[in-house]
Amino acid sequence: MIKKLRGSILILTAIMIVILTGCVSKTTTANEKKGKNENLTVNIGIQQSLGPLLIAKEKGWFEEEFAKVGVKVNWTVFQSGPPHFEAMAANRLDFGAVGNSPVVAGQAANIEFKEIANVSDGLKGNAILVPGNSPIQTLKDLKGKKIAVAKGSSGFNLLYRALEKTGLKPNDVKIIQLQPDEAQPAFETGAVDAWSIWEPFVSLQTLKKNARVLADGKSLNVYSPGFLIARTEFTKEHPDLVVRFLKVFEKAHLFEKENRNKAIQLYADAKKIDKDVISKVLENNESLNLPTSEEIIKAQQDTADFQYSLKAITKKIDTSKVVDNSYIKQALQELKEEQNK
Repeated sequence: MIKKLRGSILILTAIMIVILTGCVSKTTTANEKKGKNENLTVNIGIQQSLGPLLIAKEKGWFEEEFAKVGVKVNWTVFQSGPPHFEAMAANRLDFGAVGNSPVVAGQAANIEFKEIANVSDGLKGNAILVPGNSPIQTLKDLKGKKIAVAKGSSGFNLLYRALEKTGLKPNDVKIIQLQPDEAQPAFETGAVDAWSIWEPFVSLQTLKKNARVLADGKSLNVYSPGFLIARTEFTKEHPDLVVRFLKVFEKAHLFEKENRNKAIQLYADAKKIDKDVISKVLENNESLNLPTSEEIIKAQQDTADFQYSLKAITKKIDTSKVVDNSYIKQALQELKEEQNK
């Protein structure tokens, strides 16, 4: 009887040790994560565009989520995509959202980054604008005219593709390289004749400033997809944080999709733009959060080959090499599993 009792006590003791060891292990793991991330700040770049990244920023969702693992968040505002890559090259930026042309230029410049998600197709998100009373009626009428565009941006690629399709050469027009904050007053005052730009500027100008869309990606059959990008070294050192970033972005993406009126109000408050303009922006440039498809990769390759033909980039590149869909697939799968619990 005593032997049996001793045996039972030993078994119970062993069970308790396993349970306690498990608890200690879990606590240690959590603490180790916080310790590993101690003094770590995630740097996120954002442009003037409307989209889930802005929703998450305004609601503080990245700060809230990263704080769970002891990570701080720092935001940097950029006027266009190309400066994101300069910042990544200097290790001052970890995440960002950019258009197609900056990605191509960044890869050609050997900057280490990965496309971690496709967030728009951009067919109507970029356009070439002219004033409502302009005599310019067709793309051919741009010959000899002054056109504002941000160098290396998605608007830059759209403009050059439009000229090619029309039979014009870049030196047939006067290209004025201006960032959006400089191009907007130049366009509105007539200092330039046309402007190749993206949303929300397209809808703002057409709805509020009587501008006309001369051509867009849809009319030209030119994709201008948008991507979430991450610094390669960061993805290797903190793959868990890349997945966490994408899960927060998806939360914001679903908020925009399922709560359209609230999202429009949030954008209106954040950017001081009329709600009818924002509604048009969302209609023209639907947000996505998906793995980059073969179709989009091909569209990117077409862009890269075209820019190489122009010598806008100095070497041929394989655009599939910067695509890494593993993080977005994992993020969406984890969210699905969490939802089914």
